Amino acid sequence: MQQQQQKLRIGMVGLGRLGQRHARNLAQRVPNAEVVAVCSPLASELDWAATTLGITQGYADYSALLAHPGLDSVFLVTPTSLHADQIIQALRAGKHVFCEKPLSLDLADCLKVEAEAARHPQLTVMIGFVRRFDASYHDAYQKIQQGMVGKPYLIRSQTCDQNDPSGAFMRFAPTSGGIFLDCSVHDIDLARWLLGNPAPKRVYASGTNAIHTGLREFGDVDNGLATLEFADGSMASFMASRTMAHGHETLTEVFGTAGRLAVGANPRGNRVEISDQYGVRNECTPDFFARFSDAFLIEAQEFTDAALGLRKLSLTLHDATEATRIGLAMTRAMREGQAVDF
Repeated sequence: MQQQQQKLRIGMVGLGRLGQRHARNLAQRVPNAEVVAVCSPLASELDWAATTLGITQGYADYSALLAHPGLDSVFLVTPTSLHADQIIQALRAGKHVFCEKPLSLDLADCLKVEAEAARHPQLTVMIGFVRRFDASYHDAYQKIQQGMVGKPYLIRSQTCDQNDPSGAFMRFAPTSGGIFLDCSVHDIDLARWLLGNPAPKRVYASGTNAIHTGLREFGDVDNGLATLEFADGSMASFMASRTMAHGHETLTEVFGTAGRLAVGANPRGNRVEISDQYGVRNECTPDFFARFSDAFLIEAQEFTDAALGLRKLSLTLHDATEATRIGLAMTRAMREGQAVDF
């Protein structure tokens, strides 16, 4: 008789646009995961979970969710300002934790989470840097490790979202931490990963509001550029934009002493090419959900396997702390108009 597969019993916390994506993956596409309860202060989100996924155990209070019988872990897709406290609370309740990026907008809070996690080595804590789980980025990493482009010395990476004329993202502006922590934190993590985790040395940054001038009120921009120098002499250049006309574009280039790698140079929506009076073209990925849909699933599977003791995580909490540290320095450099040393 075949032994029944062990399942990780998960409490889903936050069921907004991204939270619903994660919930669907965990409930329907990760075989050894089981979403046993959900948590949201919004009754409409609890109703969505019951109607769409059949999960009727819903909580408005996070502490009540943590007390749910038999709960093994939590999956946090909540506002960034809540991340650190919610992670620490879950660890103290004996739960494994997945949390969306960034770990925090405050470096001291990142370090508090690292210290708390160190007190619970039996528990898995993972921050959602989803691009590491994309097949193309993983392939680029392997090729760099194999020496295909020689020694990498420069990363050029960008996260560019399609313009939303309604400016709906403005409601998150007071708490997002700014464009570099909201968008470029993924590129920062990629640069550290692909370059072998060098220590940051100095950062320069600038920005402009090409369309959404209301962001100025929050010390934020809709387009930003930053250059990061590392202690080993390698460099990274970052661009973030909320105003692309054609769609979502994630592009990363790796320059090495023996060649160059590019991931996402053409942000194709699919393999269809259109030839008409405008020329030869292809449609673009509309948003990061479409671009990284498979990566979100692979990420959820790794967390589940790690929490069940079937594998080790491929990234650390310290990676998330460093991404926040660099993102904060980039924001400061942009606002102060001068270089920031680490």
